[in-house]
Amino acid sequence: MEDFIPIFAIFAVFGSITAIAFGPSWLKSRERRDMQATVRAAIEKGQPLPPEVIEALGKEATKNLPSRTRDIRRGIVWLATGIGIAVFSLINDLTGNSDGWGPHGGPDFDGDLLGIAAIPVTVGLAYLLLSFFNKNKD
Repeated sequence: MEDFIPIFAIFAVFGSITAIAFGPSWLKSRERRDMQATVRAAIEKGQPLPPEVIEALGKEATKNLPSRTRDIRRGIVWLATGIGIAVFSLINDLTGNSDGWGPHGGPDFDGDLLGIAAIPVTVGLAYLLLSFFNKNKD
């Protein structure tokens, strides 16, 4: 029985990560499928659809379209992430901790983190550039 504890722990950890990653999208698709079945049943019985239902279905279709405001928001978040990584790298270099944080030393992050910070900065700039070309506004 004790042999199954590590196996169960591994499945619990990876199962939790999978549930967090895929659970919301699965629940959303299930909700959408139930709504479509309800609308289909109402149409087959010849009942008119309320305007609220038609409006809700229209909002659902246009909700995921890219917009200028959403692109600007994402661009600013990506830029802030890259700038934060770069500032961390510079502070780590200026305080003399570039040889590690503990008494036993550690990895040297100063040049590597500046290179890694360029990735989110570039993604943020791309989103900001896309916001100028996007015609959809919220």
